[in-house]
Amino acid sequence: MKNNLWCIVFISSVFVGLLNSCKMEELKNEEVLFVGTYTDTGSEGIYRFKFNLETGKLEDKTVAASLKNPSYLTFSADNKTMYAVGEVDDYEGDSGKVTAFKVKDTVLEKIDTKSSFGAHPCFVGVDKSGEFVAIANYTGGTVAIYKTLENGSLADSPQVIDHKVLDTSKTAHAHMSSFINDELFVSDLGLDRINRYSKINGEFVPSEQKSLLVAEGAGPRHFVTSEKGEFLYAINELNSTITLFQRKGEELYAINTYETVAADYKEESYCADIHLSSDGKFLYGSNRGENTIVIFKINRSNGSLELVGREAVMGDWPRNFTIDPSGNYVLVANQRSNNIVVFKRDVEKGTLSFSSQVELPSPVCLKFY
Repeated sequence: MKNNLWCIVFISSVFVGLLNSCKMEELKNEEVLFVGTYTDTGSEGIYRFKFNLETGKLEDKTVAASLKNPSYLTFSADNKTMYAVGEVDDYEGDSGKVTAFKVKDTVLEKIDTKSSFGAHPCFVGVDKSGEFVAIANYTGGTVAIYKTLENGSLADSPQVIDHKVLDTSKTAHAHMSSFINDELFVSDLGLDRINRYSKINGEFVPSEQKSLLVAEGAGPRHFVTSEKGEFLYAINELNSTITLFQRKGEELYAINTYETVAADYKEESYCADIHLSSDGKFLYGSNRGENTIVIFKINRSNGSLELVGREAVMGDWPRNFTIDPSGNYVLVANQRSNNIVVFKRDVEKGTLSFSSQVELPSPVCLKFY
């Protein structure tokens, strides 16, 4: 009798274990994607999709939040809060806005909206501690840095950095505000520089190396750093190039520049986004006009780039793109053709091949949760 009871318990535990294992496997086969859009062509705001890692398909489209022009989204490090810019110029006067959402079981619950203290905000970054949120205002030429409260909402009276006063001969266009270690890096497309700010006594002030300079008229838009921070890659919108910076001591120096469009492409083209594969072996950039994703292999000893090729995006005006958490797919938001295209990624060669697509009005930001 005891032996029979033991067998029943053993079989039951094995069955429960297998059931839990199957559930975990099922969870691993699916990721959640949030999409920011422009809302002047029929979009309702922020959308949520389920992404099937086996089929490479986006499914179960849902409106996650109704919001005007949520053109850039980001999550806090603990994934409990989403911050979304509202790329407008009429909030509380002539500014844009930033909205904070509580995220619970992938459902968004609005908890706060504040002014971005500048027109047409286009990027929002959060530091690793979750203490600071920085918003880059493209038309306003300013950066608003908010401290966060315990529930993820934003404290009043942010620090505002004004790039317009840095060079009155040019028009400031702050485009990306990203925290790297304890510093804030801000690319300014109009000033042809990436400014560095250090945190001192809770405020951000110019670092010892105040700026990373690119070629005149290049227009730095977005940037990424290697895992250890020894290299920084800036994608330049206006001259379709990528500038490689190498760290020497505490400073970063431009050491090379790479073309992103084909030599025989003669039409207008403007770079948009840039991403590294998680293994640090490949660098990807988007070309709006040529409508391609450019692919480079990285020499990890010196950071140099070797062209692998370009993949047509199966649409028009590839703005933002992302690599899924598994590293097996690249998803591209084609703003003007109103579609998101999924490419299968060869993790050994870095190349892309078409997998699937889904229609959505004016997608411009893709963020996996």
